[in-house]
Amino acid sequence: MASALSAGRTVLDALLPPLCLSCSALVDEPGALCAKCWAGVSFIGGPMCARCGFPFEVDAGPEAVCAACLRKSPRYDRARAAFRYDETSRGLILSFKHGDRTDAAPAFGRWLARAGSALLEDADFIAPVPLHRWRLFWRRYNQSALLALACGTVAGKPVLPDLIQRRRNTPSQADLGARERKRNVAGAFRLTPRYAPFMRGRKIVLVDDVLTTGATVEACTRVLRQAGAARVDVLTLARVVRPRVAS
Repeated sequence: MASALSAGRTVLDALLPPLCLSCSALVDEPGALCAKCWAGVSFIGGPMCARCGFPFEVDAGPEAVCAACLRKSPRYDRARAAFRYDETSRGLILSFKHGDRTDAAPAFGRWLARAGSALLEDADFIAPVPLHRWRLFWRRYNQSALLALACGTVAGKPVLPDLIQRRRNTPSQADLGARERKRNVAGAFRLTPRYAPFMRGRKIVLVDDVLTTGATVEACTRVLRQAGAARVDVLTLARVVRPRVAS
């Protein structure tokens, strides 16, 4: 059986050779990056803020919290991301989100599971940030749901793709500032009613593609808190990292 599968893989690779997820150069296996693109992705390890996962230049200890979280704690408990959202990784995200590169989901799921291992360890459920039904109709898939399912497969955790509903078709957040983003998603989400009896005391990992200001995941966190969730952590494929100045 193993030899048959290997032979089948050889034939498939000859017909459809695996390509780098970023630059489309030939790679050894599907869902991989070439050496050059891998080296260009800024994966986030330690040290980082214990709350929001913002990377630190100097290790201040495992419980250190960034200035932004000290000024105002986020609604969620912790956030982690696999890599920085920058010029190198932007194409990787956009091709997955808008370019039908859903074949990247398994690799992304592995990266998410590694970056969020501490969040996933005792989590009860994984849930994606939802799309509105009309946007889902036009896009045909929710990239956050694909990430959640791929991550759940690697981590061995149940995934509830429809735990949260987006009840209002909000405009894109792309060109909005922090305050506008917060207003844009205010009241846009709700818990799917059939899950209400099971939420009290649960530990949930919320999955999205990119963490920018946190407005969307905080709006989703509020819904889960109101339903009785004991802990809500956030796991994203990428996060925007801008210089922070303490005030």
